[in-house]
Amino acid sequence: MTDRAAIDQRASRIKLLLMDCDGVLTDGRLMLLENGDEQKLFNVRDGQGLVLLRRMGVQTGIISGRRSSFVDLRARELAINYLRQGSGDKVKDFDELLAESGLEASAVAFVGDDLGDIPLLRRAGLAVAVADAVAEVRAVAHYVTQLPGGHGAVREAIELILKAQDRWDEAVKHFLTQ
Repeated sequence: MTDRAAIDQRASRIKLLLMDCDGVLTDGRLMLLENGDEQKLFNVRDGQGLVLLRRMGVQTGIISGRRSSFVDLRARELAINYLRQGSGDKVKDFDELLAESGLEASAVAFVGDDLGDIPLLRRAGLAVAVADAVAEVRAVAHYVTQLPGGHGAVREAIELILKAQDRWDEAVKHFLTQ
């Protein structure tokens, strides 16, 4: 992990936040339903942070190896720009999203928690591991959150990005002036 000034410098360039879902936006637990779908629990603070980030012009996306209608629904609710579920090749999806967005990898943050996320973390301009990520993921991350996945870790990463871009006050101004 690098020092805070280097992390802030990386975060100041972010124009796209990509995330894994299970273990990042959720705590990683799954409830399998009889119809074959899976139920997931999402943290509302992460959701509010994603809304703030979008309002500030930063795009968002999810790349997940699993597929769930609940993730489809949550992504629609939050107006997530990019959603790749059932990904058999996260690196390919990452590269395709770079091409779609027209961004360089240095302008992308990725938040992950498990081994399959390491190649994306290595490509991202800002690699973020949630607090309860496996040791190998924490080792390649530029920043490790204080909060675990599914419990506000994404919001923490969003605040890091917006504060490094000196845009946090602008992002929350609406709420403070009511």
